[in-house]
Amino acid sequence: MRAGDHRNTTTAATVTATRAAPAPAHGPGLAEARGELSAAVIRALRSGGPPAYAPASVLRADPWGEDLHLALYLLYELHYAGFDRVDDEREWDPDLLRLRQDVEARFLHALRTELADGPRTVEEAFAPLLVEPVDLSASLSRRLQTDGELWQLREYAALRSLYHLKEADPHAWVIPRLTGRAKAAMVAIEYDEFGAGRADRIHARLFAELMADLRLDPTYGRYLEQAPAPLLATVNLMSLFGLHRALRGALVGHFACVEVTSSPGSRRLAGAMRRCGAGPAAERFYTEHVEADAVHEQVVRHEVIGGLLAGEPDLEADVAFGCAATVLVEDRLADHIRRAWDRGRSALRTPLPEL
Repeated sequence: MRAGDHRNTTTAATVTATRAAPAPAHGPGLAEARGELSAAVIRALRSGGPPAYAPASVLRADPWGEDLHLALYLLYELHYAGFDRVDDEREWDPDLLRLRQDVEARFLHALRTELADGPRTVEEAFAPLLVEPVDLSASLSRRLQTDGELWQLREYAALRSLYHLKEADPHAWVIPRLTGRAKAAMVAIEYDEFGAGRADRIHARLFAELMADLRLDPTYGRYLEQAPAPLLATVNLMSLFGLHRALRGALVGHFACVEVTSSPGSRRLAGAMRRCGAGPAAERFYTEHVEADAVHEQVVRHEVIGGLLAGEPDLEADVAFGCAATVLVEDRLADHIRRAWDRGRSALRTPLPEL
């Protein structure tokens, strides 16, 4: 390790003990590195040791780039399903957490810089989302509804699987940080997201069935290797907000933005699945969201946001920021997909095998 590189504070005995007891096989596998930061994370997770990286590499990293977002995704995933043969204790490893703090600070700074002139009130953030645009030419769901081909629907599902197979999980982290009306309403919506007591109706399960209809592998994390940075940023955003109590207002803003924009887009995507003959489960995932999210939109705006701000009015700017940040990363992803398809190329890092 070069002079000035990050030093491990874990004792040699701890590292030796970690290496002496291989972790059991569970969770998805690790992806291949995309740069210095992601390589440091992957080496650390495979070896059981600390991440070896130059602190300046974080400042050099593109805050929207492949390397930073894969590194951040891998570090966040330790709080979800973990990884095959990676010890569960690494979730709270102080060296990994220190690296995560530096990397997510770089991402958060980029978000705040992009949104320096963004909305500061709930009204400013959500008013544009409550009216269907007259011009839908930039809408990816509209494009898929009218002109999409089956291969494009398969690519879209493979990309979104990293989000939808954990769709409601990070939002659940906000529940113990809410009180009263906001908590009760949030729990009610999450109850629906998790199938209202029925395992076969959990929304993540419904998306896995959509993937099966499209002849995709519904295994959790299966398409990480093929997911580009703009997709990883959408998942990292909700993990960033979910894991920090200080960003609870932003997480509520993210959740509300998803619910407010879901119903119209889901209606168009259900039509796309129907038109391309994707299969009943593929269509059902989106038809389920048309009605459910139309109801959720009202509850989240009036009860979750309303209840939160009634008790903590100083969080309004954070709620607005969470909404605006969600629109920003989703627009970046949609632009990435459109540009790839306009050039006749796959939007994935490597194309799916042909059916």
